[in-house]
Amino acid sequence: MFYHHVTKLLQQRGVPLESIADIVYDLQRPYNDELKKEQCLESVRQVLKKREVQNAIITGIAIDELAEKKCLPEPLQQMMEVDEPLYGVDEILALSITNVYGTIGLTSFGYLDKTKQGIIHQLNNHSGEVHVFLDDLISGIAAAASARIAHQNPDWERYHADRDPLPDKGEADSSQGK
Repeated sequence: MFYHHVTKLLQQRGVPLESIADIVYDLQRPYNDELKKEQCLESVRQVLKKREVQNAIITGIAIDELAEKKCLPEPLQQMMEVDEPLYGVDEILALSITNVYGTIGLTSFGYLDKTKQGIIHQLNNHSGEVHVFLDDLISGIAAAASARIAHQNPDWERYHADRDPLPDKGEADSSQGK
């Protein structure tokens, strides 16, 4: 219902969908040799069609914009202006996006929150604008779109290729007797 509204909001805040798709591509390419950027862009679009994702984006961007206009009550206004590291509500809102496609996105979100790749890095290094929520929302969208692709990847065994197989019960019992 609000798909066009949120894509317009993201564009107005300097976030083209292609920049989110680039992050998704970087996250998923090591696991999918045939992945195309267009698939990543389509996954981003599908994530943005979810109502709970739209609600999170609308809410987070509204708070960022109110902070830019200095319309928030203290001490919240000051926390937004300095991007208070222990605030945490921005991450909680973004995690609501990540969780739409299961817990696999949680790991990607944590990674993106730490590494600040691509457009996330640009948003995090404010240029007079407040992006307390937006950088985390973009991380959440990218993590969810990445998880969506991972769930669709028919070659899921590759995710487990680096793990040693567990010994079957007979092998484990016989090795303990030595």
